[in-house]
Amino acid sequence: MLKNYPTLKHILGRAGWYFVTFLVAVTINFFLPRLGDANPVDAMMAKASSGLDSASAREKEEAYLKEFGLVQLDDRGNVKRSAQGRPLRTSLVSQFVNYLGMSLRGDLGGSILQYPKRVSEIIKTALPWTLALQLPTIAFGWVIGNVLGALAAYKRGVFDKVMYPLALLLSAIPAFCFGILLVYFFGIRLEWFPAAGGYDDGLTPELTRQFIASASYFYVLPFLSVFSIVVGGQAIGMRSMCIYELGTDYVKYAKLLGVKENKILFYMFRNAMLPQLTGLALALGTMVGGALITEMVFSYPGLGMAILTAIEGNDYPLITGCTLLVTICVLIANFSVDVLVGILDPRIRAAQQTGK
Repeated sequence: MLKNYPTLKHILGRAGWYFVTFLVAVTINFFLPRLGDANPVDAMMAKASSGLDSASAREKEEAYLKEFGLVQLDDRGNVKRSAQGRPLRTSLVSQFVNYLGMSLRGDLGGSILQYPKRVSEIIKTALPWTLALQLPTIAFGWVIGNVLGALAAYKRGVFDKVMYPLALLLSAIPAFCFGILLVYFFGIRLEWFPAAGGYDDGLTPELTRQFIASASYFYVLPFLSVFSIVVGGQAIGMRSMCIYELGTDYVKYAKLLGVKENKILFYMFRNAMLPQLTGLALALGTMVGGALITEMVFSYPGLGMAILTAIEGNDYPLITGCTLLVTICVLIANFSVDVLVGILDPRIRAAQQTGK
């Protein structure tokens, strides 16, 4: 029946593979942080047991272990213990099954390091910072990079000789390396901008003029570190596409007819932009996890810093929750691009129809 609907067949086929990929990614996200022998509850007890007697400390430890599903329970909900009196740990498989059940209910659990905060609460606090950094850099970088690439391909000459090597340099520098250079020169040596953080100490995130001014000042260096690389990559891609378009018959014919230069540039830009739109869709979908390293370099209060803090504190639930969010966003972005290409590209529909 699906043979008569090649586009639907393509979408369902890709959806099946992405679902399998999702299951594998979720499994890795869960088990990888838990492969070590460290018990994060020990770190919690070191802070919480101060001033408590042994019975109270034991009761508090059992409460922590039960809440995070790290121990076996009997029929009455009490912690099972070994012959030596130690709590019996649950297997990783049992923890994984419990984690899947909680995730399906929309509960990512509580944070171990920031107890009693919930993981979802921490993510809701960090996610706006990541989106505020990524969305403008992707949007403005995509527009400016494509315009510069088209102009470099069409004008050539000195403009292309200056722009192209500069774009290559920017796109080749790793984001974390470029961020470190910005911190060193503009944050430490020149002291023009803050080297780390998202806003001044003593302020709380709220929509006031003082906080917005402070956050904007701290925003400059992280924005530049991502924006410059996006512009460089987009300019190179657009320049290559425009050079290809310049060799097509319609551009040569338009020049022979005396069509205005601006109009030729418009048509060339529109046709060369189609592959760039696919890249834009993918970048927008992956922006949740696209600047994690940059956030770590600048100690920017987004998902990157949340993950780094969770790893340093062995906070299993927070690590799993953040990586799960990034995984879902990346898979949705890739799946959306696959579907979009399958709908717009007749070659894929033809291949599906012929069974190739």
